[in-house]
Amino acid sequence: MMTTKELAKQVIDTLPEDANLDQIMYALYVTRKFRKGAQEIEEGKGVTHEEAKRRLEKWLK
Repeated sequence: MMTTKELAKQVIDTLPEDANLDQIMYALYVTRKFRKGAQEIEEGKGVTHEEAKRRLEKWLK
């Protein structure tokens, strides 16, 4: 598994050369959120599509 520093370097290396600090921070934030979500799913903490629809039903009407 990649260290946090290695992951940060990899994310930054995928950005354009003219990326500003806000764009770098956002890319790191999004990457962290996706990785955390994937980890939670692997640990069985996710919800099924049907459960998500049920929970959001009041907002989708």
